Amino acid sequence: MTLIIMAAGMGSRYGGLKQLDPLGPGGEFLLDYSIYDAIKAGFTKVVFVIKKENLELFRETVGERIEKAIKVEYAFQTIEDIPENGTIPEGRVKPWGTAHAVYCCRKYVDEPFAVINSDDFYGAEAFKCLADYLGKTQANDNIHRYSMAAYMLKNTLTENGSVSRGVCLDKDGNLTSITEHTKIERLSDGRLINTDENGKIEELDENLHVSMNCWGFTPEFFGTLEKGLNDFFEINKGEKLNKAEYYLLTAVQDEIDAGTATVKLLETDAKWFGVTYKEDRPKVVEAIRKLIADGVYPEKLWK
Repeated sequence: MTLIIMAAGMGSRYGGLKQLDPLGPGGEFLLDYSIYDAIKAGFTKVVFVIKKENLELFRETVGERIEKAIKVEYAFQTIEDIPENGTIPEGRVKPWGTAHAVYCCRKYVDEPFAVINSDDFYGAEAFKCLADYLGKTQANDNIHRYSMAAYMLKNTLTENGSVSRGVCLDKDGNLTSITEHTKIERLSDGRLINTDENGKIEELDENLHVSMNCWGFTPEFFGTLEKGLNDFFEINKGEKLNKAEYYLLTAVQDEIDAGTATVKLLETDAKWFGVTYKEDRPKVVEAIRKLIADGVYPEKLWK
């Protein structure tokens, strides 16, 4: 099994390349802990999706220590890596979103794989659940069998601002819909709300399942992304294409709606943490130190 880590985005709210901010006592980054947990769960290769200009930085700070424990590949997310019928509008600089990031890995993956963000802490349970499900996944009458680690909304918040989360609905344990909520925050009275782009406020149940971009896929998903990108370029034209992005949750939802895939929700009570904002950093450092004190991780991961 392969682990794809999306690490091409700069942390605009955080203010820099937060993927490479040392948070562990041995200089570890959050992605170090994800890789450590993935190896324990049975993953044998990691593919970093990065910007080409960051290759040497990644090799020096991550690759040289990780490659002693697991096979490492680098995939570059570039604006030019698109299907033949795609066009790049004048003025477009950034790549095409999270689904495009995974598409850029197609040459490096030919087995069941997981996809995660580089700047989130998911916990060992998530990787074990994904590995167990991926290991049992079998082709069945042309229905793709995917999975997603589902977190409780209350376990994915920060005290330092709003967060963006994909809110999930399911039937019999399978995902039926996922809706992006881009400004979720807890009020002083304890309520959780989302404010949409028009200013409309919706109160949310803190026990809702949400996506943290922790997915399990089979290689057939790359065909889905190829078709999805073709559709993306057909639908988004002119000025619209300058800002449009193709998201993983869109690709997954399209397959669910078409009846070509099921997505098993793998529920976890694990508490997420990450560095969405600079102010999150001290609490993340504290949380890692507690996990080390509790014996979950060694003082230095790659000693």
